[in-house]
Amino acid sequence: MNTLVLWDIDLTLIDARGLGHGWYRTALRSALGLDLVHTPSFPGRTERAITMELLTAHDVRPTDELISRLHAELIAVATAEKDLLSVRGKALPGALAAVEALAGRADVVQSLVTGNLVEIARYKLAAFGLDAHLDWEIGGYGSVSEHRPELVLEAVRLASAKHGAEFRAVVIGDTPHDVHAALAHDAVAIGVATGRSTAEELVEAGAHVVLADLADTAAVLAAVLASED
Repeated sequence: MNTLVLWDIDLTLIDARGLGHGWYRTALRSALGLDLVHTPSFPGRTERAITMELLTAHDVRPTDELISRLHAELIAVATAEKDLLSVRGKALPGALAAVEALAGRADVVQSLVTGNLVEIARYKLAAFGLDAHLDWEIGGYGSVSEHRPELVLEAVRLASAKHGAEFRAVVIGDTPHDVHAALAHDAVAIGVATGRSTAEELVEAGAHVVLADLADTAAVLAAVLASED
């Protein structure tokens, strides 16, 4: 059976901390004329969940129309400031080598399960040459649901429909949210302790494998392909 590798982005493949908060501040002001007062927690959460909490915290009912409007403004500001990603952000150690190594295998398909909107995900990964080896048509993105497990389900569904085959799914991320999303659909959960969660917290969440980072390409491949045994 082929393997579907579903990467998280922020603090798994790249570090662009700080930009997201600024983009939300600009988007909220542009969309609703409001100043950002309450900042939701970002790690491991979907854009839809963050947006719903943000609107509620600012005494605005999070209707689908307002969520879409705020997302449109987020995309607009990210488009205007995408060049800042390569200046203020960085690819994490081993990220590019790991993606490229997996891309060299005929039995592996790579995509994303990320809280980001697809447009912003593209900007973040393209800034560091990480976009070329991913299948963007079959990812689970942050507009799908406020519940991260739904993103895994969507990615697996799209991959199976496109390729006409079943996949063994492997989710790689830096938070317990990533681990829980994988486990909810019997996917292999690989935790990477490059974010705010410790290795111990990822183990506690139920990760099958926890890596300190992606720097050891052989270790990444071993963790991903061990699911085939």
